[in-house]
Parts: sequence; structure tokens; C-alpha cells
Amino acid sequence: MTQTYRYQLGTKTYQFADLADLMAKATPARSGDRLAGVIADSAEQRAVAQLLLSEVSLKTFLNEVLVPYEEDEVTRLIIDEHDVNAFEPISHMTVGDFRNWLLSDKASSEMLSQVRAGVTPEMAAAVSKIMRNQDLILVAQKCRVVSAFRNTIGLPKRLSTRLQPNHPTDDVNGIAASILDGLLYGSGDAVIGINPATDNVAQATRLMQLMDEVISLYEIPTQSCVLTHVTNTIECIENGAPVDLVFQSIGGTEKTNSSFGFDLATLAEAQQAALSLNRGTVGQNVMYFETGQGSALSANAHHGLDQQTCEARAYAVARKFNPLLVNTVVGFIGPEYLFDGKEITRAGLEDHFCAKLLGLPMGCDVCYTNHAEADQNDMDNLLTLLATAGCSFVMGIPGSDDIMLNYQTTSFHDALYARRVLGLGAAPEFEQWLEKMQIMTDASHAKLSNQLPPAFAGTLRGLATGTHDG
Repeated sequence: MTQTYRYQLGTKTYQFADLADLMAKATPARSGDRLAGVIADSAEQRAVAQLLLSEVSLKTFLNEVLVPYEEDEVTRLIIDEHDVNAFEPISHMTVGDFRNWLLSDKASSEMLSQVRAGVTPEMAAAVSKIMRNQDLILVAQKCRVVSAFRNTIGLPKRLSTRLQPNHPTDDVNGIAASILDGLLYGSGDAVIGINPATDNVAQATRLMQLMDEVISLYEIPTQSCVLTHVTNTIECIENGAPVDLVFQSIGGTEKTNSSFGFDLATLAEAQQAALSLNRGTVGQNVMYFETGQGSALSANAHHGLDQQTCEARAYAVARKFNPLLVNTVVGFIGPEYLFDGKEITRAGLEDHFCAKLLGLPMGCDVCYTNHAEADQNDMDNLLTLLATAGCSFVMGIPGSDDIMLNYQTTSFHDALYARRVLGLGAAPEFEQWLEKMQIMTDASHAKLSNQLPPAFAGTLRGLATGTHDG
């Protein structure tokens, strides 16, 4: 039964239609919620909604679903797979109590791991709405989430990177040059991942083979991924392509995912197909997901929810499939959803916090589009905050500029900056490789070699003359 959400402030009574309306009105302001017509009318109404939300019992989120159970397989996933035993230690709490507990010493890394299966995405989203940025950073930093394939991602005091060698024509030499550039900066331990300019099975297979050759030739302890549609990857596997990770963009409602052309059964099929290849050496986390606030609204599939709550629900989909990597592409959809640097920063911290609380190996594409009210200084700030919060990985792109997707993100040297300033390392297996290949003289302190690594000298000469011999 739906509760009544009403708050008396002096002579004025604030009334909220339902839990979804209360959560939307309690959300820090952003352009996407304004576009959807769910944003608070004023700062006062937002503060009242946050006060009222803090008094809502966590059990309410199990009894008052935000998207109808009968209509949405993501809701069914959240409710049907909720772990009652894991929930028990926090089941008596309100949202406000939950915030206080998360910030306390009682919520240790071990305790957070014990309760994570009892936390629903809506609970995580609700508590984030009454937390300051520093709260989001502090709690996320306590969450330990480790995944593995050919190396180990998410260990304490580590920051991994996705080497993103995109090219506007999928030119092999251009991609190879970007891969080499990234490796020489110590990038690529999370994944070498390409967004193909031409998205079909034949092209995806060609790019998979290229990356597999590079990884095999230099014995790099990392994994590759072509960010093609999940059904293309299934076909690639059937055709014998060297698939490491299966990629898919995901959303927080069934309608969103239908607009992306898949359902949960599709992801399960892809996961089993990838596992059958047994290509991992230190683990078998084979899935890679991307998310982003605003995706459900852009597909008109948000069910009247605020965009951050929809985003958190996508993490239930990711959690189901034990991924190696998940990242929010935080500013990619555009200023219609996150208008400026302040909104992008807040969203990035929210997404990282909620995902880590739910047990996901969460990274972030710290990015913006050129028509947003943001610049690279905003991205420097967000990168530093996320790295402090224990973000699993960030992107690495030549010069911060993705010339294929036409947006601005983080560069190879940005990740190097974060590692040096905050004392963070790459994945341990990758660090050993960096020193073995003489790319770094002291990988634990991100110190690059002063000399060109001998193993790469021939490759560079080949690229200079227009030939590619590996």
C-alpha cells in the first residue's frame, strides 16, 4: 500500500504524490530532471523532501516499488533476488539512519561487503540524495570490490585505466599507434577497449584480432573488448573470434534496455558464451557494462523517475552478471541531462558511490561534450575526487580528445597524474609487466623510464614508415 508523504513547515504543507515523487524532489538539481518535469520547484521544497526522505524506512523500498513489478523485469530482478539475511543488520533503519551508519566506523569494509546484497538500488539512490559530496567519497572509499580476468582490478590503493584507442575510420595503424602511446604511459590495465566506427560483426572481429595479436605478442596481462552490441559479440564468439569481454550499455528499466535491443536473457546467453572460452588467467569476470544518467529519459522509458534513481537501478542489471568492469559515462549524453561541471561532478560521485555500495567494480568516464558548460578543469576536479574515493578505473585517450566519438575525457597523462599525486598503482600484474618491459623504472610510484623500451623500438620504426609488423 502506498504511503502518504506530507510535511508541515510553518503554515505551509508540502505534499508528495508517492515515493517516486518524493525521491525526485529530494534529488540535487540537474537539467535532466528539469527536462522530465520531476525536479523540485524550489530549494525549500528540495530540502523538505530530503528531510522527509530521511524518515522513510528502508523496508518501504521493498514494499513500494517505483516501477510496477508486473511490467518491468528489472524490478522483478531487484525484488526476487533481494537477500533478506544480508539486509537484516540494516532492516530497522530509516534512510537517515542508514546514512549515519554508513558514515560511522561500524560500517567497515567488511561490514559493507556483508550487507551489500541486502541493499537495493533504490535504497542506495535514496541515501545518496541526503549525502554531501564528501560523504559519497568517504563511504565509497570504504567499499572493497575486486574483479579479475587476466589481472586484478579494484585492490586498495590502485587506479586502473581503460586504454581507448578509438579511430574515426577504424584505421589499424592509427589504432595501433594509440595503443602504443597508451602503453608507454602505463595505461591499459583495466582493458584495451575500442568503440568501433563501423559497428558490425566483421569489423568487430577484425578489431578483436588486432588487439589479441598485440596482447599476445607483448604478453600483456590485460584484456580486450570491442564495444559492439551484445548480439554481435555472441555471433563473434560463435564464429571463433578471440573475445575476452562482452560489452553492453545498460539502463535501469526494461523499456530502456529494450530500446538498446536486449533483455536479461540476452545478457545471460552472452555471459555463458564468453565463459565457455575460458580465456581468463586469474579470474573469469567476463562482462563489461556502461551506464549514464539520462539514458532512460532519452529513451522515454523512465516511468516518471528522476534520472539518478533510474541510473542506480541499472546497477542491479550489472550486479546480476558479475562484471569485470562497469563505468558511468557521466557527461557524455550532454547538457540536456547534466548541464555544467557542477552537475557532472555531483553525478559522477553519486554513480560511483551507489555502484560501489551495491558491490560493483565501478569506474567512470570523466567526460563532457563540447556544448556543455564544462571544461577540462572540471574534469581534473572530478578525476581527483573519484581517485580519492577509490574509483576502480578511468579512461585513457590520446590528448583527452576522442576524435571518433567527439567528446572530451581523460588522457593517458591524466591517469598518470592521479597515480602520482595520490600514491596509486596499476593492477599488480600489470605493474610487474611495466617494469619487465622497461616502460617504468618504478611502477609503484608511476615513474616512467627515460629510454624508449627496447621491445617497442621496432614497432615505432614500423609506424613511422607506414608498416605494421605487430
